[in-house]
Amino acid sequence: MALSAAFRDRLEHMEHTRNQRLSLLQEEKEAQANKSQELALKLASMGAIEQRCLVLEQKIAAQSFKIWALRSEIERLDGKSQSDSEKLRVLKSEVEELEELEKEKNVFYELKGSEMKDFKQNVERFAWECQLQIENLKKGINEVNASFMKFQGSDKCRSNCEIGAAEKRKSELLAIKEEVNRKLASNYQTRAQLQKQLQNILIANPRHKA
Repeated sequence: MALSAAFRDRLEHMEHTRNQRLSLLQEEKEAQANKSQELALKLASMGAIEQRCLVLEQKIAAQSFKIWALRSEIERLDGKSQSDSEKLRVLKSEVEELEELEKEKNVFYELKGSEMKDFKQNVERFAWECQLQIENLKKGINEVNASFMKFQGSDKCRSNCEIGAAEKRKSELLAIKEEVNRKLASNYQTRAQLQKQLQNILIANPRHKA
């Protein structure tokens, strides 16, 4: 009887110990399961973080490429701007030279125009004077001819000396007439040349025609 009680106590103790161990194992199992779940959550979170990092790296790479492209474009535009500035400087210099040349042409045109005006007035005055001289010479020649005819028809004036003087005077007047005609023709020719030069100037500067 005493043995049975001791055996039963031992069995109860063993049962109690087994139950404790089973309880501990269950708790350990639950703890391991919790840890596994936490680890899975952490792994999932790390995966999501890695994915986000990958996306960020791709965005950074894309932004870096855009930055590089923008820098290249800025450098290209800077180079083009410098080239355009140089071209603009050259064009401004050419425009200034052309404006200066235009001013010189205007001064030349005004000077030539003034010279042409003065020359035209001088030619017209000289032509009028020459015409007057020609008329006077014609009148003188007519008078000489009349005197010569009168001398020829007069018994009192048959002297060779008087006839020679009249012939000499007639020759002098004819020589003067020829010289005046020659000068007048030369002036008309010079006038025509200057008018041609003026016409060339007007053709080269159309805006001065007005």
